[in-house]
Amino acid sequence: MATIDIHNLSGEKVGTLDLADEIFGAVNEDLLWEAVKHYRASQRAGTHKTKARWEVSGSGKKLWKQKGTGRARIGSIRSPLWRHGATVHGPQPRSYDYTFPRKKLMGALRSALAAKLADGKLIVVNAFDVKEPKTKDFRKALNSLKVDKTVLIVEEAKHENPNLGLSARNIQGLELIRSNEVHPYHLLRYDRVIFSHPAIEKLQVSLKSSVSKRQHKPKEKEDGGKKAISERRRRPRHDKAAEVA
Repeated sequence: MATIDIHNLSGEKVGTLDLADEIFGAVNEDLLWEAVKHYRASQRAGTHKTKARWEVSGSGKKLWKQKGTGRARIGSIRSPLWRHGATVHGPQPRSYDYTFPRKKLMGALRSALAAKLADGKLIVVNAFDVKEPKTKDFRKALNSLKVDKTVLIVEEAKHENPNLGLSARNIQGLELIRSNEVHPYHLLRYDRVIFSHPAIEKLQVSLKSSVSKRQHKPKEKEDGGKKAISERRRRPRHDKAAEVA
């Protein structure tokens, strides 16, 4: 079982936290790509639109008679073939969102956390005890935690500390979210991730419940089953022709 150090806002180590192997294990890059693609698709506005033939301004009168002029046949000045005319099969307002299985989302979240831990960019603090809403003091705390680029701060959902939001909102490249709002896209977007101790513990509990039962099976039983199958395959077939002879 992997462990991670717990620091305070001064950068001092105050304890350790055990991390579950089924959460902070292998990284599934394909699943991460699918989760990020779904998130970005759901964020699209989908307000693009072109004017159809009935929406373009202009008269509907036939410009000249059908035959006898030597020119091409035309029925309206709003034709898509003409300049300032309509657009054929152009984009219309729609939603790009689509359903994404919850099991795949939880799996992608586990992979994102495992990737951050493997890169050494996952930080856990005991608590975000910000006594005064001062950006300068909170910036010093981030410097003591060796945060020099973009950072994502994850706080417990039920924890209410208005000073934390007031101190962090003016820092460029910083985003503050609740533990029940964490998405793989957030974890991959920022260079470092800082969890409070209660937030990461609750997240571990919820992610453990989403792990499939197949991953909890001991390896010995699986190996025994594989050996039994291989032994069955190796057994010689019973030759009926030999018995008749």
